[in-house]
Amino acid sequence: MMENGNKKGITVSPTARMRASGPILLLAILFVVAVFLSWYFTWFGRGLSDSEISQYLADDRHPRHVQHALLQIQERMEKGNGAVRQWYPRILELAASPETEFRLTAAWLMGSDNHSNEFHQALLKLIHDPEPVVRRNAALALLRFQDSNGRPELLAILQPYSLSAPLQGMVVSTLREGSPLARGTMLARIKSADGNVQEIRSPLPGKIDKILATNGANVSPGDRLLTITSDEESVWEALRGLALAGQTEDAGLVEGYARPDANVSEKIRAQAKLTANAIRARNEKK
Repeated sequence: MMENGNKKGITVSPTARMRASGPILLLAILFVVAVFLSWYFTWFGRGLSDSEISQYLADDRHPRHVQHALLQIQERMEKGNGAVRQWYPRILELAASPETEFRLTAAWLMGSDNHSNEFHQALLKLIHDPEPVVRRNAALALLRFQDSNGRPELLAILQPYSLSAPLQGMVVSTLREGSPLARGTMLARIKSADGNVQEIRSPLPGKIDKILATNGANVSPGDRLLTITSDEESVWEALRGLALAGQTEDAGLVEGYARPDANVSEKIRAQAKLTANAIRARNEKK
């Protein structure tokens, strides 16, 4: 038997329950709203007004804002909106920025107006950029100007990219051959004699082709660490570009991607055949 002092059968009214759960519900709503606003204001598909584009282009502290604005400008350029010219001076500034993300996006965008001599000249500089991803975008954009000066870079996409050591030291870690890579993936660390460790990150998407400096190896500046093969999308874009800019001596390299034993997708194999045929047909007419 329960003592008279014990409580049992306590009924809590709906109003009391609502008051108790109110703060938790409010926090949940605020969390959902915060997540949505964070996504909404960083989503590149969100349309921007002219004033927002100008504001975002000037926001060097937030690279995603600048990229968002550039992509919005590109969409308008593709639609023939002449009002985008108001931002051309800023685009040219970004094409010379020390920030890689700005240069690579600007390089791609400038191909959308193949009547702009300023863009053309800027792209001719960017095909000598220190970052391979910027050079690749510039080479592809130049094709829209009917300019084949980016051809060496298109050919480079089809060959392993060699990554060299920037300093002297010992390799203390690496990924395995065949490992898939995103741009920025850490590939290795080099420990110098004074104990400092520098991370080596991938400048390109793709996969590790060959590791040339294994764990424990001592390297000097310029020594090759590994080679990287390009990702499929880059290879496909390069093949399409070479269909327009390739020369007879390029056909052999292109046809290597068309062989039945080539370790590529059917999409790449088919494009390689089309590109090789286009190169030979075009150069036979000369």
